[in-house]
Amino acid sequence: MKFDDVLRHVGEFGAYQKRIYFLLCLPAITHGARMMVSAFLQYVQKHRCELPGYDNDTYAVQSEYHQELINSTIPYSFQDGHLVYDKCHVYANATGTVSLEKCNRWVYDKSLFLQTAVSEFNMVCEDALLTSHSQMLFMAGFLVGVFVLGAFADRYGRKLAIYVSMVINLVAGIALAFAPNFYVYVVLRFLLGASTSGYFTAAYVLGLEIVGPSKRIWAGMVIKYFFALGLLLIDGLGYVIRDWHHMELVVTCLVAVFLPYWWIIPESPRWLLTRGRIPEAEAIIRKAAEVNKVTLPDKLCAEADETLDERAGHMTAFLQLFTSSVLLFRTLIIFFNWLVTSMAYYGLSLNTQDLGSGNFFLTFFLASLMDFPGVTLCLFLLDRVGRKVMMCGSMLIGGVACLLTIFTILYLGESYQWITITLAMIGKMGTAMCFAVVYVFSSELFPTVVRNIAVGASSSWARVGGMIAPYVADAGKLVGGDFGRALPLLVFGAASVVAGLLALFLPETLNRDLPETIQDGIVFGRTPPKPKPPVIMTAYCVEGRVERNRRRESAEDKTV
Repeated sequence: MKFDDVLRHVGEFGAYQKRIYFLLCLPAITHGARMMVSAFLQYVQKHRCELPGYDNDTYAVQSEYHQELINSTIPYSFQDGHLVYDKCHVYANATGTVSLEKCNRWVYDKSLFLQTAVSEFNMVCEDALLTSHSQMLFMAGFLVGVFVLGAFADRYGRKLAIYVSMVINLVAGIALAFAPNFYVYVVLRFLLGASTSGYFTAAYVLGLEIVGPSKRIWAGMVIKYFFALGLLLIDGLGYVIRDWHHMELVVTCLVAVFLPYWWIIPESPRWLLTRGRIPEAEAIIRKAAEVNKVTLPDKLCAEADETLDERAGHMTAFLQLFTSSVLLFRTLIIFFNWLVTSMAYYGLSLNTQDLGSGNFFLTFFLASLMDFPGVTLCLFLLDRVGRKVMMCGSMLIGGVACLLTIFTILYLGESYQWITITLAMIGKMGTAMCFAVVYVFSSELFPTVVRNIAVGASSSWARVGGMIAPYVADAGKLVGGDFGRALPLLVFGAASVVAGLLALFLPETLNRDLPETIQDGIVFGRTPPKPKPPVIMTAYCVEGRVERNRRRESAEDKTV
């Protein structure tokens, strides 16, 4: 019998699976913290040029003489309607003339953070894009990790992939706190992106592989609550720890808590079956049955749902998605929705500094909270209103909210800034909802013969969106002014609206028999659904049927 049949008999989400699933969800907290820690590590402090010849210069004014020296050396410039010190130039001869020259040393405001990676490596002025390059390389590492460590997990097991990824994450994270220059910094950030994707993806897949088919959507969404807890955790840590070196060390060391998992978490029995390691898989299944208080037959007759040879042949079938105009159109829509969802989600999360609320920690906290109602709404509505309506609705809600901010930023005063923040938070909730929907919708829309590889290819476009997000945010800084603040939200909003409207061209998958072959995928949604045949219960194997009959007869004898 297939492994899913075994799970139905053992219990699709029994006590054993609940225990293991909860333990596998906990690393999602550190994963969420790692994904958003750059908002704190790379926070751009207020800064100006260092006064030439003034050895102990600070951003804070030390005395009247210091103030006079600043006024005579540093020119003024307008920023968001306010007159502030120029960040990148000094007067050429310190006499207050209009002749300016660029500086190469800066002093930073330490009222919010004592030091960030930006202030240590001077990622400002002409090098301001280095922050975007750093974040892009982190997301590039995430993309590489999905493929490389994902292949490692398929070959050597989920458990080993989790452990190896965590060890790499620990080494790279500790080394990052002592990075001597920007180049070492970004290389280590790349490794951190790869390793965090490695352990989170392997834990996520293992969690789904031990639960029954009817519980997988629920299991795939609940883990997102733990990811959101990681965002709240990083906000609290950032409030307490104001130096990026210490912040990085704490976030990294949290991963060490999960090293004992090697002796606690079992290997995926589904993966063991694909590798032909049937005795090991059966031992785990019997352990689950014992905890769930279920009696198993002496012979399980379990087999893999998919052999390695069959999985290898999926690449050929995957290419067929691009030979049919129907499947090509749907595939491109799914790819675009993944890209936009990730771009808007990470863009809004990492762009809280530019919302101008005056309280960075509070704004980040509110943005992080939006994940909870977003995921909760999906849990309650996904099986009621359908996947297509949820994807389109969440995209439009988030997109329209972001677009409306252009009016509040350009035409309303600072006293109405709370409206801008509220709209941005609604936009964040919409993208969080879509992140919860798009995975389910994608996995159901693609035919079975290419489902795994197609969903993996789709999610890779999310990493591309994450790589684009920091550049969209920095485009606003280059433009400057009120329109510059509104520009990133305008881009995120417009892209979300387009993605949401394109989702209307996709067929609904709720309560439909999912496509099995490429031909099924082509006609899926173009013909009315066929009535489902009556369900015929089949025995798991001969031994299992005999065992159940014996128990039934014994129960009848006791009743008599």
